Amino acid sequence: MSSAKDFLELIQKSRKGKFKIYIGMSAGVGKSFRMLQEAHSLLRNGIDVKIGYIETHGREETEALVEGIPQIERKSVFYKGKNLEEMDLQAIINEHPEVVLVDELAHTNVEGSKNKKRWQDVLEILDNGINVISAMNIQHIESLNEEVKKITGVEVSERVPDKVLALADEVVNIDLTADELLTRLKEGKIYKKEKIQTALSNFFQSGHILQLRELALKEVATHVERKVETEIKTENFKPIKFLACISSNEKIAKTIIRKTARLASYYNSPWTVLYIQKPSENPEKIALDKQRYLINNFNLAQELGAKVVRIKESSVHNGILEYVIAHNITTVCIGKPHARLWQRLFGYSWIYTLMNRLNERQIDIIILS
Repeated sequence: MSSAKDFLELIQKSRKGKFKIYIGMSAGVGKSFRMLQEAHSLLRNGIDVKIGYIETHGREETEALVEGIPQIERKSVFYKGKNLEEMDLQAIINEHPEVVLVDELAHTNVEGSKNKKRWQDVLEILDNGINVISAMNIQHIESLNEEVKKITGVEVSERVPDKVLALADEVVNIDLTADELLTRLKEGKIYKKEKIQTALSNFFQSGHILQLRELALKEVATHVERKVETEIKTENFKPIKFLACISSNEKIAKTIIRKTARLASYYNSPWTVLYIQKPSENPEKIALDKQRYLINNFNLAQELGAKVVRIKESSVHNGILEYVIAHNITTVCIGKPHARLWQRLFGYSWIYTLMNRLNERQIDIIILS
C-alpha cells in the first residue's frame, strides 16, 4: 500500500514534477477523500501543498477535509450564458506550490481554454516542476472504452489516453467491495437521496461494479509490473515493438488500435500504427467519410501514444513486411480477415503470405477480432 511518506520521498528525490494518480472503479470510492488526507499529511511534513481543483460533490466528509488546505482560486469563465468555475492553470504555475491537488483528470475544459482537457493541464504543470496528485475513474481510460461500454452499456465521452497513466510515478487503487460501495450509496454518501434509486438501477448494479473493480485491480497491477520490468531489465532483454496494421474500415481499425494500445501499455513497449494506402484508396478516389474516419483513427492512435505511419503500396503484405524488417518489429497485430479474403486464388490470400514470411523471421502475429 502506497503512503504519503513514499510520495514525500519521491518529491525529495527529484526536481522534475512527480505524478501520482488515485484510481477507482467508480464515483464514491473515496479518491478525493484520500487525496485530501494525503495533503494534510504532507502539510504536517512541511510540504507546500495547495488545492488546484477538488470536486467534493457536496459530500460532507470530503468537504470537512478541505478545511486547512490552502486553495488556488478558480477562474470564472462565462460560457453559454452561465458563469462556470474552472481550474486556473496559469495561477498554479505562477504560485508554484511543491504539490498541487488536481481532481477529475478526465474533465473537459470549457471551450476557449488553453488546453482542451484537464490531463493536458496536468502535463503542463508537471513540466513546470510542480508535483501533482490527481484522481480518475477506471471507465475514463481510453483503451478500456469498449470494455466499459460492454459492462455498463454506456459510452464514456470524457477519456484519458493510456500514455498519461504510463507517465505516473505512482498509481494507487482505492478499492472497496461491491457491498461496501452500495452501502455508501444507500446511506447517501455518494449522491443526494433523489438520485440514489436511479444510480442503483443503472451504473451501480452489483454485476457492473464487480467487473469494473476487476478492471481497476488489473490496471494498477499492470502499472506496478511495468515499473518493475522497467527498473530491472536484463542485458539479454529484447524490447518488444508492436505494429498495428489498419485499413480504412473505421470500426475494425478502432478496435485494432485500442487493443494494441492495451498490449503496448501492458508490456511498456513502443508501438506504431501502419496504414497501407493502396492505389484504390488515393485521396481523390476514397469516399470523404472514409477519409474522415481514417484521420479520426490516426488521431486516436496518437492520443494513445502510437507513432502513425502511412505508406503508399499496391501490395499490403509487402508494405507490412518491409516496415517490419526495417524497424525491427517483434509483434504484428492485424484484424480478423473477412471470409472472402481467405478464398482468393487457390485458397490463398495476402494474409497467408504475410503469416509465412513473419513466421520465417520468428515475428509474432496477433489476429484481433
